[in-house]
Amino acid sequence: MTTTEIRETHLVPPGDDATEARRPEARRLVGGTRLADLLGLVGAAVGAVALTALLVTQIFPVASGIAFTVIALGLFVGLYALLVSLDERPVAVRDRVAMVVVHTLAFTVLLTIVFIVTFTFARGLPALVHPNFFVEDMSLAGPLDPLELGGVAHAIMGTLIQITIALAITVPLGLTAAVFLSEIPGPFARFVRTIVEAMTALPSIVAGLFVYATFILALGVEKSGLAAALAISIMMLPIMIRSADVVLRLVPGTLKEAAYALGSSQWRTVWQVVLPTSRSGLTTGVILATARGIGETSPVLLTSGFTASMNLDPTTGPMVSLPLAVFQFVKSPEPTMIARGFGTAAVLMFLVVLLFALARFIGGRTRKER
Repeated sequence: MTTTEIRETHLVPPGDDATEARRPEARRLVGGTRLADLLGLVGAAVGAVALTALLVTQIFPVASGIAFTVIALGLFVGLYALLVSLDERPVAVRDRVAMVVVHTLAFTVLLTIVFIVTFTFARGLPALVHPNFFVEDMSLAGPLDPLELGGVAHAIMGTLIQITIALAITVPLGLTAAVFLSEIPGPFARFVRTIVEAMTALPSIVAGLFVYATFILALGVEKSGLAAALAISIMMLPIMIRSADVVLRLVPGTLKEAAYALGSSQWRTVWQVVLPTSRSGLTTGVILATARGIGETSPVLLTSGFTASMNLDPTTGPMVSLPLAVFQFVKSPEPTMIARGFGTAAVLMFLVVLLFALARFIGGRTRKER
């Protein structure tokens, strides 16, 4: 083999043949953190903040903090790409820039969530520190009364009752529709899937108007927790059907084929093989549907009415929920009512997390089962 062939085989540039043949190939690191990477990030961040401050104060005066942040992030990515390009090849530059962009977006989302939770709890802390806030209703408290009087026990119970009724309606209907879509394909199944996907984008106020027009005006049903639960069910149902349909389609076909080979019928296979296999995913679908329904305000505003007292009967009389209570409290100009509103929002977030944890516990599997 000639020297030229050796050079072409090992992809070494021309020069001292013996030295170049022994030289190890430079490899690009795809993991780990180097000091140069940290210095590049810090330098790009400092330069971006300094350039942004110069731009918004001397060239393009901007008073918005959001605009300052957006400009700084853009300059940070550009400066970091410039610093990396001094030592790395274009492939490595694209890789590092993509990594920085992804991490920046993830950190932005996390920071936004932390800010929302912290701000809500901080504004509602004056009401949350009083035990009566969790065990009393607002029947004996007014806008001018101190925080030592009144609470949101009636809203907590109303939310639990309404979401329980909505889940009792949504879960059976949603699972049945998802099984139909996944197990009985055909033109009608495609039509149903199209309707479900269209309902996913349905505005919540439309669901409230539908229940208000059909059940309250046409059928004469009074505003109650049951009417609110029906409106919430309309919002939860498409989420439940779509998520359950996706989960059921992920069940391996070999499991169903094995059941059929053992002589099992289609519906017995669905009941004893498909549904138990996808239990964890179906629980996630229930969680997503609950998250959509438990925070709805517009349908409840039109269908449940508002009351300051406790009402545990969903079929008679107005029944307030936590989102509706937040809406009513924060409209008041009184600081005590605004504090109650933010405290109610904090209770709602805690209740959502608690329900999610409970659903995960029920739908999870032990090591022995796995």
